[in-house]
Amino acid sequence: MKKTLFISDFGLANALGNTTAQVRSNLLAGSQQGFTLSKDLLNDGDIYVADVKDAMPNMAAYPIKWRSRNNQLALLAIEQIRAQVTELANMVGNDRIAVVVGTSTSGIREGEQAMKALQQHGELPVDYDYSVQEMFNLAEFVAQELALTGLAITLSTACSSSAKAFATAQELVDHGLCDAAIVGGVDAICGMTINGFSALQSTSSGICQPSSVNRDGINIGEGAALCVLRQDQGQVKLLGVGESSDAHHMSAPHPEGEGAEVAMRNALSQGNTQASQVDYINLHGTATPKNDEMESLAVSRVFGTKTPCSSSKGMIGHTLGAAGATEVGLCWLLFNQQELLAPQLWDKAIDPAIPTLNWVDVGTKSATKINRCLSNSFAFGGNNVSVLIGL
Repeated sequence: MKKTLFISDFGLANALGNTTAQVRSNLLAGSQQGFTLSKDLLNDGDIYVADVKDAMPNMAAYPIKWRSRNNQLALLAIEQIRAQVTELANMVGNDRIAVVVGTSTSGIREGEQAMKALQQHGELPVDYDYSVQEMFNLAEFVAQELALTGLAITLSTACSSSAKAFATAQELVDHGLCDAAIVGGVDAICGMTINGFSALQSTSSGICQPSSVNRDGINIGEGAALCVLRQDQGQVKLLGVGESSDAHHMSAPHPEGEGAEVAMRNALSQGNTQASQVDYINLHGTATPKNDEMESLAVSRVFGTKTPCSSSKGMIGHTLGAAGATEVGLCWLLFNQQELLAPQLWDKAIDPAIPTLNWVDVGTKSATKINRCLSNSFAFGGNNVSVLIGL
């Protein structure tokens, strides 16, 4: 039986800031402050990335296996929810709070640095531990840092990883395997993903332009998003998580967005919600030609073209394994403010080949109180997830 779960707290860190307050302020203002022209990540040129600029936590006192930028980002989010997690653990027990997180890179950044040292000096650095780049490293670190002893799981389904974490957490609670969960995702910028997406001809030559006729690819971003999912208190509910796997292609989405449509309809069904009741959609909106085309087709079939929507990738880049939870977090920030919607930063050059959706401009307010938001995450292999949250 599906149990009611509340998203009672959120910790966020990304190119818009290191706290939820900073992220909300810069999000609603339409800031692109986080983009940097990197000269050392791409093997054959410069590339824009959306990285975290502020000071990172000092991990010198931590064991080597925890010393990664990925875990530094995680710490930024952990500190924002720590007090509530401690209070919750005192109520239900440390062993009854699961950790369900997503990542696509873990500590690969440190692995890259270690391999460079090996090539230059003939040996690996003494401060390198292979386990830092294992996928479970993130879940294990979060659990240890919050003194939680229950289930700990890392999911890695590329760009849908941390969106899928919400579905897994819901299932764990529904089946009585935990009473609450810390849910989210973390990914740090590294050369592997930058060059991998470049090899697929999927990176932008500038700052990405979601939905535009001039769109030419993504900007990689980094970030951390962790939330407290609990049964006993909160305002914003996890209403539904829709999943699908169309397996159309290893790296390209189904051209008509069939799997994306199924995921959105499943989220609405699970949340007992009509499409007309959704006040805002956070699009996956990667700014690649194929993604934006198929997503606009799918959204128009499910919602029509009037529902306000936007892609946040023009402000935070594509945070990969952290994208799902990050963008659910951006939706969470929209509740209980002045009904402002998250804008889309782009050149507004309409693509006549795709449906014209109701893309949000900076300063746009919802026509009604914001009650329900949907966030889309679509990944390699046709792994599609839509998360519906609301009051």
